[in-house]
Amino acid sequence: MKTLGIIWRVMVGIKDFLVLCLLALFFIGISALLSSAKPAHVPDGSALVLALDGAIVDQASETSPLDAASGGMAGEVQARDLVRAIDHAAADDRIKAIVLQLDGFMGGGQANLASVADALARFRKAGKPVHAWATAYGDDSWYLAAGASQLWVSPMGGVVLTGPGGSRLYFARALEKLQIDVNVFRVGTYKSFVEPFTRSSASPEAKAADQALAGSLWTSWQADARRLRPKANIAAYINELPQRIGKFGGDGAKAALDAGLVDQIGSRDAFDAAMIKLVGQDELDDWGHFTGVGLDDYLSVIGNDKGGDAVGVVYVTGNIVDGEAPRGTAGSTTIRLALEDALEKHDNIKALVVRVDSGGGSVTASEEIRAALLAAKADGLPVIASFGPVAASGGYWVGTAADEIYAQPSTITGSIGVFAILPSFPRALNDLGINSDGVKTTPYSGEPDVIAGLSPQVRTVLQMGVEDVYRRFLGVVSTARKLPVAEVDRIAQGRVWAGTQAQQLRLVDKFGGLDAAVAAAAAKAGIKGDVQVIDIEKPIPAWQQALTGLGAAETEEQARDPWARAVQASRLRLLATARDFGWLAAGKGATMQALCVECTMAGSPRPAAARDAETLLGRLLQSSR
Repeated sequence: MKTLGIIWRVMVGIKDFLVLCLLALFFIGISALLSSAKPAHVPDGSALVLALDGAIVDQASETSPLDAASGGMAGEVQARDLVRAIDHAAADDRIKAIVLQLDGFMGGGQANLASVADALARFRKAGKPVHAWATAYGDDSWYLAAGASQLWVSPMGGVVLTGPGGSRLYFARALEKLQIDVNVFRVGTYKSFVEPFTRSSASPEAKAADQALAGSLWTSWQADARRLRPKANIAAYINELPQRIGKFGGDGAKAALDAGLVDQIGSRDAFDAAMIKLVGQDELDDWGHFTGVGLDDYLSVIGNDKGGDAVGVVYVTGNIVDGEAPRGTAGSTTIRLALEDALEKHDNIKALVVRVDSGGGSVTASEEIRAALLAAKADGLPVIASFGPVAASGGYWVGTAADEIYAQPSTITGSIGVFAILPSFPRALNDLGINSDGVKTTPYSGEPDVIAGLSPQVRTVLQMGVEDVYRRFLGVVSTARKLPVAEVDRIAQGRVWAGTQAQQLRLVDKFGGLDAAVAAAAAKAGIKGDVQVIDIEKPIPAWQQALTGLGAAETEEQARDPWARAVQASRLRLLATARDFGWLAAGKGATMQALCVECTMAGSPRPAAARDAETLLGRLLQSSR
């Protein structure tokens, strides 16, 4: 039997090796095929076609070859790529219009949407039209399309606006029934990450803070919407939605047209016909029969190398974790090494912008990134922070390294607080007839003991550690923002603020997107004329770039299939959930966290707080088995 087992393991090893070889050959073949393809071309008088299938993010995530082979690549479009393409197209005589195709759009953080909407407004100011089409619109897709010259909707669709907010799950009663103890150590009245595990509903303090944040974000959203589309009667539309739809016999598209939320009702074929009249017939039949160029092709044509002095942009995106991590997650070692490598290779980098879109994570990882930025600053490089949709907890910690902080009115900011959480299972195991026993040489031998439960000494030490980190956090913010520690403590306590309040509280300096931060960094460094931007981040693997290019070449029939798009959107959401909160499933004990879960309520298109809580509950239950 032992010999048979060895033979079986050898056969399985050979099989796995052959599968990996086949995958490698597959990706090499795709890369070779694409590299030998005809160079991208921008036809005269064409449309820049922005078919946004997936989410708008600050940094595209990295996936594994096995996930890609099984169809698990998440669709993501980087906000910086969109803004760069739109701004370049505004001055490009070959581009006559922009076409937004939003059927597969999965949303984006409000701050990133604002940056893209501003770029579209600059495009229209250059005298060029923007046309948008979708089967139906939600908050994010309508916001992006609101400034269009002509906003189309399918006769079978409509516009549904909900505003930020929602519910999360609370597990205290379930955990009590399972007799699982959740040991919580925190500082901050509003640090509500732990509440789903200790309460059956939100605390009054957390609920009030969340309501204030949601209200501020919704006010900002409505103000932008009124500016982008003054004729739209949004408040009346939302307040009277059943009556307005009922007025047209349940026809949501006609109700949206009547409220000024859309300009035209028409099928995809009708929209394509209108675009043919605008930009002409496409002989290659790539964009619904009208002449156009896609985002990836256009970016490959226009390039990004302006030469001369440069501003380096360091991306801190997603959960902040210790060590190395793939794109879409802020691995402290990965970011530090990328920064050190970029400064060594590019002596023309004269200033830095740290672009933050993160609700935080590990305290030690946040400090490692901040220290790397301070080291560059000590070498004479100005550092400007640019806050994206979310810059909270550990994300804000990183931003304190900057000389100046730029944010958007909708940027979710603050959450200056710290917590640690650790499950233990003495009651559950005792009911199963399982007990623990052993010997100690000190009160801390074998601690923290999740089987027998945490000792009083360990509880005290952990709480003192959390309080010490909080004091350090207050000190870091106090020094960076030139505020008294007592004032920082008053506005901290784990409280989350929208950008408008954050500026009033002096947590940020100015409003503006990434482009404004780059301009400020260049000015501080004394750079004149055009500024070259060097992205400092882990590069997208070549094989993933190849597959992305291949995916962009889907047939028109596939692109027009609403059922296929719906299935794809559902799969991408599931993948995003598994990816972004994998750190919880792989957690190692009670690490100090500066993390803001409520920030996902209206931040980047990352999983919501309820899904985060569900993931951690799964970890607790798994540990109890």
